[in-house]
Amino acid sequence: MLRQSMFAPAERAVASRLLADAEASLERDARRTRECLRRLAALIEAPSDSAQGPGAIARGGLAPWRLRRVEAHVDRRLASPIAVAELAAVAGLSEGHFCRAFKASVGQTPHAFVVSRRIERAQDLMLTTAEPLSQVALQCGLADQAHLTRLFRRHVGATPLAWRRTYRQEH
Repeated sequence: MLRQSMFAPAERAVASRLLADAEASLERDARRTRECLRRLAALIEAPSDSAQGPGAIARGGLAPWRLRRVEAHVDRRLASPIAVAELAAVAGLSEGHFCRAFKASVGQTPHAFVVSRRIERAQDLMLTTAEPLSQVALQCGLADQAHLTRLFRRHVGATPLAWRRTYRQEH
């Protein structure tokens, strides 16, 4: 149960739904679970202001519709190179303004966000397919298996092969 002091009533309802959805999808859909938990973490980390209603924009942040467009674009194009200029164009903003607003909204730079999504996609592919790691790397927009291994170890704390062996056994 979520403490009442942590969230306003509307935020508490959203957080409860996200937790329930994550729990329900835990066994069957790792990607959906990860997305629910990512959104819940963003809700928890966001500064709470009782004057702001649901869907309020973080000061200096992106409008929710712009953020959704950028996230969808990143997810569609993960296998390809993604430039900040491209994301700024999707959001309809200059590169500088986009980078500042994106970081205010998400808490990380656009590049770090893209890398995180690539690692998440790699994890999904490693759990759901038997593709060799070199193919997983290419499908995630990374240059080669070595690139995947460097980024994966930095973000997850284990090599892709060790992670795959550990988590494939659980599923």
